[in-house]
Amino acid sequence: MNLIEAKSEPEVSRSVPAVPTLPVSVIVPVRNEARNLPRCLESLAGFGEVYVVDSQSTDDTAAIAQSHGAKVVQFHYAGGWPKKRQWAMDTLPLAYGWILLLDADEVLTPELVEEIRRALQNPDVDGYSIRLQMYFLGRVLRHCDASFWKLSLFRKGRGRFECRLKDQDTSMADIEIHEHVVVDGPTAELRNSLVHHNVDSLSRYILKHNEYSNWEARVLLQPEGAPEEVSADLFGTQAQRRRWLKRNLYRLPGSPVLLFLYRYIFRLGFLDGVPGLIYCTFQAVQMFHSKAKIYELKYELKTGRN
Repeated sequence: MNLIEAKSEPEVSRSVPAVPTLPVSVIVPVRNEARNLPRCLESLAGFGEVYVVDSQSTDDTAAIAQSHGAKVVQFHYAGGWPKKRQWAMDTLPLAYGWILLLDADEVLTPELVEEIRRALQNPDVDGYSIRLQMYFLGRVLRHCDASFWKLSLFRKGRGRFECRLKDQDTSMADIEIHEHVVVDGPTAELRNSLVHHNVDSLSRYILKHNEYSNWEARVLLQPEGAPEEVSADLFGTQAQRRRWLKRNLYRLPGSPVLLFLYRYIFRLGFLDGVPGLIYCTFQAVQMFHSKAKIYELKYELKTGRN
């Protein structure tokens, strides 16, 4: 069954391509990102091509993307798998041998662009992880356990998203949430960071994370040992450690409070001032929401409610 309401050929707005200096196809998934998108696209000048994959934005997102020379594709999600980024990798006529996945609130620094240029010349590496420099409410979060690595740059045909849950619906966001890219081949880390600086309101942050907790509750309700390409491992990569800690922390009574104390006290979140306090609190609240939704799902299964 076709889960994506789209034509056999994606709807792409055409523009005059710039002369590429980096042979990379960039995919930027968006929905109502008019405030964030300009900075993101300005940092991509010189990349081979940029696809902005839109979910029927009601603001000026599409117009902004076109004005920066990006190709705009409309994505219609009706549930299931794949979601937006994987769909784009499977469907779009990507012209270059490398793919860079970037969010609208992420910006490449000139130093990172130059490092990417050099990294593409290495024939022995098929994918690169990039660290996020997280800004929250105008402040760099140097603590709070807010330092993330994302495998965002990889050779076309070598990388794909793991699918942690096939039975998804539109209440769980139309984009991959905590699925990770799996690369068939050796990977490495880049030294320079990607700037993650979202200027949207906290109201939108809360709405997005409500969708994320819908997805997370369903994932965590799956039986122990359900197959995952990125396994939970306390002594593995950052992604594996985080997955192990999340699965085991959820079982403990009062785990949202424990998560807050871990981030705010043990990981020195208090040194990030009021933004650090708000960030750590939001992370704990999201865990509480996920736990409450797990309880609700179990209740529905027990009583036969739908």
